[in-house]
Amino acid sequence: MNYAIILYWSREDNAFLAEVPELPGCMADGATRQETIANAEHTIEEWLRTAHELGRVIPEPKGRLLYA
Repeated sequence: MNYAIILYWSREDNAFLAEVPELPGCMADGATRQETIANAEHTIEEWLRTAHELGRVIPEPKGRLLYA
């Protein structure tokens, strides 16, 4: 998977959050950075599988984002 993942700590949620900006609505959380990245990778797989099953366009990964 080559989609960018933005990882940050949420004081409000008391957890790490991960966003995948190229895949709308694709987010994950976790207690540690490692857990959050693993959860994000699983969520990306599920997002792509669901999009494929529904016949939706799957964006090509662009690599490094110039915005966050």
